[in-house]
Amino acid sequence: MKNSETTERPTRATRLAACLAALGLAFTIALPSSALAQTVTPPNVPDNLQVPEGNVIFRVGHGVGFQNYVCAPSTAALGHVAYVLFTPQATLFDGGEQLTSHFFSPNPFEGATVRATWQDSVDSSRVWAKANASSVDPKFVEPGAVAWVLLQTVGTDLGPTGGGTLAATTFIQRVNTVGGVAPSTGCDSINDAGTKAFMPYTADYIFYRRQN
Repeated sequence: MKNSETTERPTRATRLAACLAALGLAFTIALPSSALAQTVTPPNVPDNLQVPEGNVIFRVGHGVGFQNYVCAPSTAALGHVAYVLFTPQATLFDGGEQLTSHFFSPNPFEGATVRATWQDSVDSSRVWAKANASSVDPKFVEPGAVAWVLLQTVGTDLGPTGGGTLAATTFIQRVNTVGGVAPSTGCDSINDAGTKAFMPYTADYIFYRRQN
């Protein structure tokens, strides 16, 4: 059975190469967002992570950073503790070009509810999004990797000079994850409460907007 599962699960390198080809990341020149929307094919994802029809890709970034956890009292079992994600900390790139920063921040459009946030590295426009669905299906997600996620926009903001690169975002997919899961040790008793763990990870982020 183990050999069969190994054969059926594509390697990280194979999957990433296929995704890069499908997403059109290997550009020799930069494409404007209108052209990108016409040429990029959405990635292969579990059914629950599909983006609704009427949305097209306008930005793709490869994220490099950390998933940051803190050991806190468990909400599921009194007297127990568990690692809780308190923020991602990542930078998204397209080749050697920095695109976006990624972190948690209060969303002013939801009464300061803390949401996943992306901020454009050029015009400082921002998008806040909530997770609609996630998957750790081993047909897609590597062992030891954080889940693939579909997020829906719940707020956008123009940059200080009116830049709106991310303002049209409707959905974001996090796919092709590597690493980032909370450690299995270091949060074992109430004495460990407050302990932090910074776990390196990478992922591809696919940004969608409404089709014109």
